[in-house]
Amino acid sequence: MTGLGSAATALLITGILFFRRKFSTTFHCKFRNRDQDVEAFLKNNGGLVPKRYSYSDIKKMTSSFKEKLGKGGYGSVYKGKLPDGRLVAVKLLNTSKGNGQEFINEVASISRTSHVNVVTLLGFCLEGGKRALIYEFMPNGSLEKFIYGQNISEDNRQHLTVQVLYQIAIGISRGLEYLHLGCNIRILHFDIKPHNILLDDQFCPKISDFGLAKLCGRTDGMVSMLEARGTIGYIAPEVFCRNIGFVSHKSDVYSYGMMILEMGGGRKNLDVGVHHTSEIYFPQWIYEHIEQGNIEPELLGLVSKEETEIARKMIVVGLWCIQTNPKDRPSISKVKEMLESTQPLQIPPKP
Repeated sequence: MTGLGSAATALLITGILFFRRKFSTTFHCKFRNRDQDVEAFLKNNGGLVPKRYSYSDIKKMTSSFKEKLGKGGYGSVYKGKLPDGRLVAVKLLNTSKGNGQEFINEVASISRTSHVNVVTLLGFCLEGGKRALIYEFMPNGSLEKFIYGQNISEDNRQHLTVQVLYQIAIGISRGLEYLHLGCNIRILHFDIKPHNILLDDQFCPKISDFGLAKLCGRTDGMVSMLEARGTIGYIAPEVFCRNIGFVSHKSDVYSYGMMILEMGGGRKNLDVGVHHTSEIYFPQWIYEHIEQGNIEPELLGLVSKEETEIARKMIVVGLWCIQTNPKDRPSISKVKEMLESTQPLQIPPKP
């Protein structure tokens, strides 16, 4: 029995060592191949990519990651300063997530853009397993913290009136129109939401976070996707249910619509308590009030009729954007036109 026990133990140890060696080899090959893919992309797009920084440069500009601005699914963002004194936001990507595609998406997408409503990528770092993206600094952070009542400080509340939110909504529509129509190649964002809209010192909105973006031809009517991408609550239904319609630029329009519904209503679409009762789906609730003509200032927590009319316009446009069938949604150009128009807007069918 002792001999058999020793043999079994030796066999087990051999198996463990073999597995560890195989796992280690596979792990390092995976990361090596991933880095090779990214390097190949950078080489093939050398004329487009911004300045490359070393990891020591990144540590220096962030004072060893002293001030964290936020954290997302793909990494953390830190405040930094370039040698010329410009403030920047440094997004340090998690090495354990993805296959490098989110890094390529960000660099490929933003490097092709130049628009007042799209965040500017100033540089990047790729050194071993370390990856970072360097953006212009947005002192007012993300839109998310300003549109939900429980997150608004009294100091911020005086700046973000409904009129300011309305101008922000128009700015975002201009940025999306540029991504869809203004570049040499169409850029579909696939993650439009308040968290990914940054605000500068004048509350000018900038579309950010292109980790899920997809590039396609300007005339492509639809795009192919192997898996759903986006954030629950903002994902267009056709992205995860292909029977509804084709994935296209109208999928970004849906996400935009969900976002401006929240901006107009000042609340999350899936987190609404009306008169402290049970949770209600906000788009459905507000549609019923719009349809009945029952939109009073107090319903949306507003003061004046003027504010209510602006909020109503944003809500009606949002309801057009979230029509279930992509064919029934307006293009982002039409959305911008509707927002800027002084004409009364037709109420859409119930989403």
